[in-house]
Amino acid sequence: MEQQKLPNVTIAMVLSILSFICCCFSAGIGGILLSGIALFLVSKDTKLYSENPEDYSNFSTLKTVKIIAIIGLVLGVLTLIWSAYSIFAIGGWEAYMEQNQEMLEQLGIE
Repeated sequence: MEQQKLPNVTIAMVLSILSFICCCFSAGIGGILLSGIALFLVSKDTKLYSENPEDYSNFSTLKTVKIIAIIGLVLGVLTLIWSAYSIFAIGGWEAYMEQNQEMLEQLGIE
């Protein structure tokens, strides 16, 4: 019987890579969400592989995706913690928004 590929490896890889990008632009929340979904898909495929390991050929890629997703999750959590610390260090949400408004005015955007 010919070996087939695990069904969710490609989408999990895409989500894991996108979690790196999203953790920088969404205060960590996007990275946490995307890497969480990727880890869910990885665990689903791991169960599928453990039932019939001889039927699937790309388990090594699945392990790589799991590592990338874990790194994306850790970076997302660290970014979220840093963002929360920055907001509280400035003086709360109002002071944070006021500082952003001042920066936008200095740049001539608003």
